[in-house]
Amino acid sequence: MSGGDDLTAEILRNALCTAAEEAGIVVVRSAYSTFIVEGADAAAAVLDARGRLVAHSLSTALIQCASLRSALPYVLRAYPPAAMRPGDVFALNDVYQGGIHANDLLVFRPVFVGGAPAYFTGTLIHVADLSGLSAGGMASDATDVYLEGLQLPPVRIATADGLADEMVRVLAANSRTPDRLVGDLRALVAGANVAARRLEEIIDAHTPDGLARGIEDYLAHTERRMREGLAALPPGTHRGEYRLDDGHLVRVAVTADGAGGVVVDFAGTDEQVPLPVNSGFSQTHGGVMYALRCFVDPALPMNEGCFAPVEVRMPRGTLVNCTPPYPGGGRFGTVAAAEEAIFAALTGALPAGGVAASGILQAFSISGARRPWLHMSFDLGGMGARDGCDGPDATGALFGGGRNIIPQAEPIEARLPVRIEEVSLIPDSGGAGRHRGGLGTRTVIRVLEDARVDTRGDRLLRPPPGAAGGRPGRAGGYYRERADGTREPLGSRATRQPLAAGEALVVETSGGGGYGDPAGRAPEAVERDLADGRITRWEAP
Repeated sequence: MSGGDDLTAEILRNALCTAAEEAGIVVVRSAYSTFIVEGADAAAAVLDARGRLVAHSLSTALIQCASLRSALPYVLRAYPPAAMRPGDVFALNDVYQGGIHANDLLVFRPVFVGGAPAYFTGTLIHVADLSGLSAGGMASDATDVYLEGLQLPPVRIATADGLADEMVRVLAANSRTPDRLVGDLRALVAGANVAARRLEEIIDAHTPDGLARGIEDYLAHTERRMREGLAALPPGTHRGEYRLDDGHLVRVAVTADGAGGVVVDFAGTDEQVPLPVNSGFSQTHGGVMYALRCFVDPALPMNEGCFAPVEVRMPRGTLVNCTPPYPGGGRFGTVAAAEEAIFAALTGALPAGGVAASGILQAFSISGARRPWLHMSFDLGGMGARDGCDGPDATGALFGGGRNIIPQAEPIEARLPVRIEEVSLIPDSGGAGRHRGGLGTRTVIRVLEDARVDTRGDRLLRPPPGAAGGRPGRAGGYYRERADGTREPLGSRATRQPLAAGEALVVETSGGGGYGDPAGRAPEAVERDLADGRITRWEAP
C-alpha cells in the first residue's frame, strides 16, 4: 500500500477502536454497580458478521475479547441474521456458549449495511447479582452450573421500541439487587447503542466497501505481524504443566511450525470436577492468547489477526473446557494454570531464559446479612521474576487486563457500610532469587454491620514456585479479624461465612516466585530492597 493508504487504514483502525472505547466509557459511567463504576471492569468491542474481532476498548481484557468473539456465533445460530431487525439487542451469559459465568452478561447489537447485519457491537460487564448460592455469583461450593446463577442462552433483550420488559422482569426477579442489575443491563445496552451509532458514522464516511476493505487490510497486517513474532519460537513440540492448589493438573503441548503457526493442545489435562474451578472454552482461549502475546511485539493490536495463526485444542469435559452441568465460575485459577503451563513449555525452550510463577487474583465478596448490599472485588499478587528482571508488585497475571479494575477506597466507603483500613504491600513476600519476585498485598476491610463473606483463590496452598533456583513466593490467604485483633483463616474457598459488625476481612495475596540462585543477587539490589522496605532482612545464602 502507498503511504496515503497506510494513513487511511490507521485512521480507520483508530476510529473503530474509538467507537469501542466510547461504548466502554458509556457502560462504566452508566452502570450502578460499584465494581463497574469505580473499577471500570467493562468491555466493548466491534465484530463483523463472521464473528471476527475487529476492535475493542482499552479496558477490555483478553478473556473478555475471547468471550465476545466466541459467543457471537451462538447468537447468530439462535437468531439467524435474516430474522434480525434494526434496534435488536441480544444478551447471554451461558459459559458453554462462549460466556464467562452467570454474572458476566454479554450484549450484542447488529449494525446493518444494505438491509442485512454486517457488523455487531458488543459490551460485557460483571453485573451486580444474578441469583446463585452466594451473592455476586461467588459460591465456591457450587457443584453444578445452576447453583452459580441464572443461566441465560442467547435472548432478544431489546428492540427498536426499547427493552423487552418481560425478560427484564425475569432477570430482576432473579437478583438480590434488582435495581442495580437493571441499571447495569441498561448501561450495557446504552454502550452497544453508542458504538453502533459511531460505526454507522464510520460506514457513511468511508462507504461500506471502503470499510470492508480497510478492515480486511489491517486484520491481515496484524496476522502477518503475529506470525512474524511467533516464528521466533523454537520449532517443535514443547510441553509444560501447572498444578492447582487442590492438586488438579493442567497439561499443555505447544507445537510451533517455525513459520508463525502454533498449535496449543491441552490433551492430558485432568477431567472437569463438580466444583467451580473449571473453565469454559472461551476463557481458556483467552488465557492462551495472553500467554502467546507475551512472546510477540506488545504494541501489536489485539484483533482477529492475532487469533488466526493459533489453533487451540481443548478436550471437552476437562478442566479447560467444561461441559453441562459442570460449573465454570471459578475459571481464573485454571486459566492462569494454563498460562503458566505455556510459559513453562516455551521458556524452557528459549535461550533467553525462563520466568517464575506469579501470584494471581484472589476474588472475594462481602454481602449484607440483614439487608441487601454487595461489595465484590479481587486483589492481585506479585508477578514472577524472569531472567534479567524482578517481578512487578501487585500485578499478578490477569489474562491481559486493561485499566485498573480494583475499586478505590473512598467510593466504596461512601456507598457501602464498610471501612477500608489498609491496602499495602507485604514485605518479604516476593520469592528470593538473583531476581526477586513481585510483592503481594494486604487489604483490610472492616464491616460496620453484619455481613457474609465468600472467597475464591488459588496459589495459597501451593505458593508460586521459583525458577532456575529461585525461591517460591510467600503464600497469601483470607482471614477473619475479630474485634480484639485476633485473626483466623477463612480458607481459599469459604462460602457465606459470617462477619459480625466490627470484624474485618483480611485478604493477603501471594508473592511471585524468584528467578535464579539468591546468592547471585547484586548487593546494590539487596540494599535497594532494604531501603524501600520490600525486604526486612537479608541473610547471605
